[in-house]
Amino acid sequence: MTRQYVPVLVMMAMAGALVGSMLWLGHVLGPKSSSRVKGEAFECGNPPSGTAWGRFTVRFYMVAILFLLFDVEIVFLYPWAVAFRELGWFGFVEVFVFLALLGAGLVYVWRKGALEGY
Repeated sequence: MTRQYVPVLVMMAMAGALVGSMLWLGHVLGPKSSSRVKGEAFECGNPPSGTAWGRFTVRFYMVAILFLLFDVEIVFLYPWAVAFRELGWFGFVEVFVFLALLGAGLVYVWRKGALEGY
């Protein structure tokens, strides 16, 4: 029973050794100079403005969560597309129901105004 886990353990050990060696090489061979400019936060090439503790509106988080929700839901369509022929009409109806629920959620969010203001 434990023989089947040996390749997994060997692979984990090799991955750990590779990660450790890369970190060590970066530490040994990397540049050591530091300056005030190098220590500042990098914000897309723009100089930083304000503090890092600024507040965001709830709308920002709402849009981010909605993006993740709909993005992840669309990923579920890939396995359906791969197995489309084997699923037949049952799979087609199931995906139609899935997309109808997803569309209803989008209409609900749109009518609530969560996508407005940007």
